[in-house]
Amino acid sequence: MYFTDRGIEELAERRGEESFNVEWLAQRLTEFVDDNPEFEVAIERLATWLARMGDDD
Repeated sequence: MYFTDRGIEELAERRGEESFNVEWLAQRLTEFVDDNPEFEVAIERLATWLARMGDDD
């Protein structure tokens, strides 16, 4: 198990019944990077991956 799996599991357990839109998620990611600029590359990669999910290319 990766260390991040615990955070992902906590997210699912605490917020799993909630719904949100992509605009809300984008704002939270922006706030996170503003507070933690050392994670900018990882968040950029995650956002790009999420944006391109389902693309055939």
